[in-house]
Amino acid sequence: MPGAPAPRGPRRLLAALLCAAAAAGLYGCSDSVPPQPAPTRTGTAPSGVSPLTGLPARTGPVLAVKIDNVAAARPHTGLGAADLVYVEQVEGGVTRLLAVYSSRLPDSVGPVRSARESDISLLRPFGNPALAYSGAQRALNPLLEAAPLDLVHQSSAPGAFRRSPDRPAPHNLYLRPERALAAAPDATDARPVGFRFGAAPAGGTAATTETVRFPAARYAFTWSAADRGWRVAMDGRPATTTDGGPLTPATVVVQRVTVRPSAFRDVNGAVSPYTETTGTGTATVLRDGRAYEARWSRPDPAGGTAFTADGRPLAFAPGQVWIVLAPR
Repeated sequence: MPGAPAPRGPRRLLAALLCAAAAAGLYGCSDSVPPQPAPTRTGTAPSGVSPLTGLPARTGPVLAVKIDNVAAARPHTGLGAADLVYVEQVEGGVTRLLAVYSSRLPDSVGPVRSARESDISLLRPFGNPALAYSGAQRALNPLLEAAPLDLVHQSSAPGAFRRSPDRPAPHNLYLRPERALAAAPDATDARPVGFRFGAAPAGGTAATTETVRFPAARYAFTWSAADRGWRVAMDGRPATTTDGGPLTPATVVVQRVTVRPSAFRDVNGAVSPYTETTGTGTATVLRDGRAYEARWSRPDPAGGTAFTADGRPLAFAPGQVWIVLAPR
């Protein structure tokens, strides 16, 4: 079982020392670790409109939740209310989800699982968001503590979590989002992270389905005109939620990235993969029943990710966004 995250305060000094050692080549440390400047704001969003969905929304703090995604963890709870969902590869070639909430908070989210090193870099453009998770490897805790994150876990906020009697552990831990944010007073409000929203651009090709494969997981996104969104299937089964029916994001981005070994291992000794989300690469953007071949660019680790087609910003369809961080 992952080690409980360490308390704050002196551990931040320890993290800084570890990163200094990394600079000297004494310890594994990624671009997500060193002390960071305030994130660069990318793009703009009109007042009263969410920069994460392009829809009218209240201004609220960002809560990111690490969610289990093996078969025993499905169906999920609260996933349909997320503004944004990232799909990340973990040990064994399976995936976990990082769901980002700001516009709406469901009563419950889960099942909740442990954080990974990739989450630190992935969340940097959001400012100082709250991150809710079940735990982490002990060696990773100092890096999480050093990051611009308001950490919410069972040790720091036990009242924000509950165990369900309906499922076996570890697939039965659920988060109460309102209580989680109450325990994260420093969480910053949603801000632009590079997305543009608007009418469908010219071009693209008609698309009814897109399949994305990980070493031990498979996703399919099928266009549903009735839903004005893409129905999600995981490992050949339709993805539904316990509280909101099928998952139908308005935009799906298949972002092709480098997935490499990290310096960390799980409790079974398997090397944890690290997903690189800075740099440049190719992507396929699905919206309104069409597929657009695009480029993604995030040169600044503290900045957002821009998506372009033919050199011009590519607008997403307003609504929930899924970003599938697929191995190149």
